[in-house]
Amino acid sequence: MTRWEEIPELMALDSRRQLIRIPPELDVPITDRVRRLIDTAAFRRLARITQLGLVSLVYPAANHTRFEHSLGVYRLALLVLKHLSHDPRFRAQVTPHEGEKLIVAALLHDLGHWPFCHAIEDLGLPDVPPHEAFVARFLRDEPVALLLERDWGLQPDDVLNLVAKHRADGVSSLLQNILSGPLDVDKMDYLFRDSLHAGVPYGRFFDQQRLVGSLCLNERGDGLAITEKGKTAAELMVFARYVMFSEVYWHHAVRSATAMLQRSFFELKDRLDLEALFSAGEWEFIESLRQSAGQSKTAEILNGLFGPVRTLYKRIAQFHYFDGDDVYRRIAGRPYRWLVACAHHLAELLSRKLGIPVSSHQVLVDAPPVHKEIEFRVDVFFPKEATYRPLSEVSPVVRALAQEQFDHYVKRVRVFAAPSIAGEIKSLGSLTELMHQAAEATDASQDYLSNTA
Repeated sequence: MTRWEEIPELMALDSRRQLIRIPPELDVPITDRVRRLIDTAAFRRLARITQLGLVSLVYPAANHTRFEHSLGVYRLALLVLKHLSHDPRFRAQVTPHEGEKLIVAALLHDLGHWPFCHAIEDLGLPDVPPHEAFVARFLRDEPVALLLERDWGLQPDDVLNLVAKHRADGVSSLLQNILSGPLDVDKMDYLFRDSLHAGVPYGRFFDQQRLVGSLCLNERGDGLAITEKGKTAAELMVFARYVMFSEVYWHHAVRSATAMLQRSFFELKDRLDLEALFSAGEWEFIESLRQSAGQSKTAEILNGLFGPVRTLYKRIAQFHYFDGDDVYRRIAGRPYRWLVACAHHLAELLSRKLGIPVSSHQVLVDAPPVHKEIEFRVDVFFPKEATYRPLSEVSPVVRALAQEQFDHYVKRVRVFAAPSIAGEIKSLGSLTELMHQAAEATDASQDYLSNTA
């Protein structure tokens, strides 16, 4: 039976014999069996999918790929396992073979993502499968399934259980928490890497090395906690996440581009082969959308995103959770079909107000999706007192930024309009009353329940 010290990937951390270099000057150890996995077509596809998609229209260097990110997550998983393998409680319940399972899951965790995956999943459309369904497909296909069994002694469902976060207790829950939890290796990498490539400092505020070195098991043993030495690093990671959402992921121009893509996909989805589309790389995905759009109004929107000249819709109104008016509360979390119907009614109201035709494809309503970001809940272990306390109890930073509902403070309801009419709409002043009227008309008509909304 393999011992922790004999896991090839952990040994490779120190041997430095086979390495892949990723930014910023990080060496990722590659064993023969890891190389065979990353050389499969399923994994190589991730090199054709950018991590942040449309963010590069605002931050032009943010065009790093899910291939790079996956290598970064894999590297962090090795560092976490190396650290935790010295913890007697961890070794008592997690076998080296289960550690190898986590290594594979960290490497392959993004295998099912398609281009612009999160923006499309946020639409909540019943005919769009979750990306976990595509993880299963790629894991079960040859040669990935054969490599998992031959090189790692694993079945595809062993890895899928961790990646898709199927119900689990004990060891599986702990491993899932390392891969996807408040202090997971995925988040540690994407905050840092997205910040690096976007050219902003916000996601690099936290001390990654200090955070990894402070990880321990929580009191129940089914998740991660931190020792008090990691408290500041964890606080800074919470702040990094908050600012990255505020300044990058939900930047108003990024959301304009996202709203344009979402409306385009919504209008075209019935003409698309989703199975083929979601198995494609980014440029094949874009080309499929543009071909399906033909000469329609949707083609104009797509041309603004992917044509020779960037033409993003302009922000004409914005509503916050803490505004005195309740537009935010009326619109945030509504189904996407409702938002499309609301934009249609708003276009009709604007047409009457301006005395010029405003078509529904010229107005987009963007709002926080139905699902919310996970709250940041992690315990701090104080060895002298042998006690665990929630980080939010001992940290004013976390109490302020993570105990309150995260989404309310970083995500806004916004209205965007085509540049050709944005100026005239802005001349009307506040759109608050028109938004209320559009929302009332949408609720009254219930036309958002129709497939043709």
